[in-house]
Amino acid sequence: MLGQAVYFVGPERVEVRDHDVPDPSPSQVRVRTRTSAVSSGTERLVYRGEAPTDLSADESIAALDGDLSFPLRYGYAAVGEVEAVGDDVSSRWLGRRVFAFNPHESRFLATPSELYPIPDDVSDTRAALLPTMETALNFVMDGTPRIGEHVVVFGQGIVGLVTTALLSQFPLGSLTVADCVAERRERALDLGATDAVHPEALDPPADGADLTLELSGNPDALDDALDVTRYAGRVLVGSWYGTKPVTLDLGGKFHRSRISVESSQVSTIAPELRGRWDADRRFSLAWEHLSDLPLDSLVTHHVAVENAPRAYRLLEDDPNEAVQILFTYTDD
Repeated sequence: MLGQAVYFVGPERVEVRDHDVPDPSPSQVRVRTRTSAVSSGTERLVYRGEAPTDLSADESIAALDGDLSFPLRYGYAAVGEVEAVGDDVSSRWLGRRVFAFNPHESRFLATPSELYPIPDDVSDTRAALLPTMETALNFVMDGTPRIGEHVVVFGQGIVGLVTTALLSQFPLGSLTVADCVAERRERALDLGATDAVHPEALDPPADGADLTLELSGNPDALDDALDVTRYAGRVLVGSWYGTKPVTLDLGGKFHRSRISVESSQVSTIAPELRGRWDADRRFSLAWEHLSDLPLDSLVTHHVAVENAPRAYRLLEDDPNEAVQILFTYTDD
């Protein structure tokens, strides 16, 4: 059986290659992919050649082996249906809709422990946003917003928008977002932000933000995040800048500000929460919010996987319109 897979083969070069898909081993299943989500953050760095090549692709995801050097397969948000099972796997898996942290490919093998059954009330489209929702939940959990606080979020790509949707459910003093793209600012207001402005027009709360999240992927935004944060405030850095250098101005008020700067990344849970939270509990919460929040409008493009190069050009050439791109797969 032949399948199709997306390969990053060089800076701004993507190929869709045919490959053999074997029958599952006794302990495996074979999944036919229905859709998969393109990460406009990490995958864009890989596409541009701005990801550090000596870094493992993702130590927490078995399907992403090797490092980030070309050529490589990447992606981690596949939604599909189990179409074959190995001899040792229960036939109850047949026909199940499942999510997997797997690269973009039309068919793949996995063990049942690597699959997540999709709740009936979550569509394929929303299920593909599971990693985004889980990431946004992790940012909010690490940021610990408190009642009455003023929060500023830099960056309203798909992760920033979903984070804004979650933060809007808190009884905050204000929730301000900053993004260069007017359409994304409008989406943020629809999701509950109290104000949405261009970064150059940002007028922070009178005493500064209590909590600032830097989710733009732009290294220069980190200086702006520090600048709008009040005394003893918190700056949470969710962006991954890859090989892009970060230069900070720490010679001014920062020295006396007692501002805390913390990194946040979804592969781990904050040490102070691990006694009560694990990945399964966070997954359950992610499924719940995927079914409840108004997220369908964030998916702006459906692109057939054989046209994958076009999807990545869209992210480069039309960021005003391309918020979340999903690959679609034909039933061959």
